[in-house]
Amino acid sequence: MTRNATPASRRTYRHGDLRRALLDAGVELARQGGPSAVVLREATRRAGVVPNAAYRHFANREDLLMAVRAAALSQLAQAMEAELDRVDGDSSAADHARASLRAVGRGYLRFARAEPGLFRTAFVSVDGPPAAPDAPDAAKAGKSGLNPFQLLAGALDRMAEAGLLTPQRRFAAEYLAWSAVHGLAMLVIDGPLRSFTPAQMEEVGKRLLEMVEKGL
Repeated sequence: MTRNATPASRRTYRHGDLRRALLDAGVELARQGGPSAVVLREATRRAGVVPNAAYRHFANREDLLMAVRAAALSQLAQAMEAELDRVDGDSSAADHARASLRAVGRGYLRFARAEPGLFRTAFVSVDGPPAAPDAPDAAKAGKSGLNPFQLLAGALDRMAEAGLLTPQRRFAAEYLAWSAVHGLAMLVIDGPLRSFTPAQMEEVGKRLLEMVEKGL
């Protein structure tokens, strides 16, 4: 008599792998549907485990959402770093500073357009007191170890070092530049500028960044 084949066993994870699998599933959910799509039960289904297994790594849905939010901010930082890597390092200090400021803004806008679900998730509101945007957190950082806000601050510091911003105008400039660029991003992905073509977005984004640079 032929013995029946042994049923395939449930996928098992080495220590730490399940958390990564759940986080990866959460990131994909956010990419497809924004923060509201990040549901712990669906993440466990995609990871191939029973729902109770997730609670060893994420206490609840909000805990998973916060981890996905951090991962989205990290991906945004990497998009900004990719634009910074294209800046001519042999140019004058002033030209390099201007190009760096435009690069971080361009990376921010392009990420919002390319990954609207992750962009919305990166800035989802959470319960409790908000963390300072420049608070150290490796989970929110790009390859440089800096998060998006810190990358912007670094570009503005270079503007000040090149003599393009006085100390008085450098103060709190991050919030002015961030507000302007984030506002355009939201108008394009969730507002009346959704009908913009990529070419229109590039042109308007370019002009906005010029306006920010000159207005600071």
